[in-house]
Amino acid sequence: MLRASARSLLEKECPSAVVRRLMDDERGYDPKLWKQMAELGWTGLVLPEEFGGGGLTYVDLIVVLEEMGRVLLPSPFIWTVMFAEALKRAGSPARKKELLPKIASGDLVATLAYMEPSGRWDADGITMRAEPEGGGFRLEGRKLYVPDAHVAGQFLVAARTGGAGEGGITLFVVDAKHKSVAVTPLKTMDQTRKLSEVTFTGVHAEPDAVVGRVNEGWPLLSQVLDRAKVMLAAEMMGAAQKVLETATEYAKIRVQFGRPIGSFQAVQHKCANMLLDVESAKSVIYYASWAVTNEVPEAPLAAATAKAAASDAFRRTASEGIQVHGGIGFTWEHDMHLYFKRAKSSEVIFGDASFNRAQMANLLGL
Repeated sequence: MLRASARSLLEKECPSAVVRRLMDDERGYDPKLWKQMAELGWTGLVLPEEFGGGGLTYVDLIVVLEEMGRVLLPSPFIWTVMFAEALKRAGSPARKKELLPKIASGDLVATLAYMEPSGRWDADGITMRAEPEGGGFRLEGRKLYVPDAHVAGQFLVAARTGGAGEGGITLFVVDAKHKSVAVTPLKTMDQTRKLSEVTFTGVHAEPDAVVGRVNEGWPLLSQVLDRAKVMLAAEMMGAAQKVLETATEYAKIRVQFGRPIGSFQAVQHKCANMLLDVESAKSVIYYASWAVTNEVPEAPLAAATAKAAASDAFRRTASEGIQVHGGIGFTWEHDMHLYFKRAKSSEVIFGDASFNRAQMANLLGL
């Protein structure tokens, strides 16, 4: 029922014509559709009922994300859920009471300010400083590739308050409209995702802006990132499934040399490989969603495996989808290039396949 309702809404409200329009829109998403999603309970799906949420799990959430991926929905959904997850786990009671109901109702868009000019996703990539000031902290530094920062009302900022490595990192809730926060939109290959550079110039954070404990933010951030990887992987597989369906349907009706191209073995092999990629990655993602929901010990391993599998599968499927379509698949008018660009941008978010396989090796002690 959840999948059916999600597909019904998104196919109606977000066809490719709308996606292309939002690519040129400065906001990069449709506020009206965002409110409709909130009314259906999506933005608060995994939030507790006491904050206006649905009290459901990531097993339920990935169903919605697959449907978002099918239509390439331009939306700050994943980043807002990440922010809410961190706040739900370790935010101050006052911040929870203030912000979580707004997320559940669709009145607040939020994002994660994490990556820096180094381009690293590990703890050593976080160098932005937060120094003690008047009982709170003073944030000074720059974050790159922050998703939907230009429309966000709140940031979850990872900054260094101590030494190097995984220790010494603290998470902060920062008002995105603070006078000392500057947001500069960036030009990107995939315009269905809007990214920005965010500069913090002496931003004061009150003590209750700390999420979790000072110098102990990395374990919390890692838990949030595990769930984010599962969400993004599910979105990627929804898009890859759509590419597979579109390519196989085209192979049935495109006639060349007097017969459908789907009758040629070379094309059949491409479609079969696409199916294998999609179904294999989906199985890993479904398991990972169960693992993070139940917080089993292998959850970090499952999340890294899911992201690695999805990165490879979506990239290969999107590439093969273009090949099956032939010349028309390379044109601006056809939607295949939109899926290919989304595959490339999603591949590097939260680390590409190589990065996540290295994490898997570390977790396995290899």
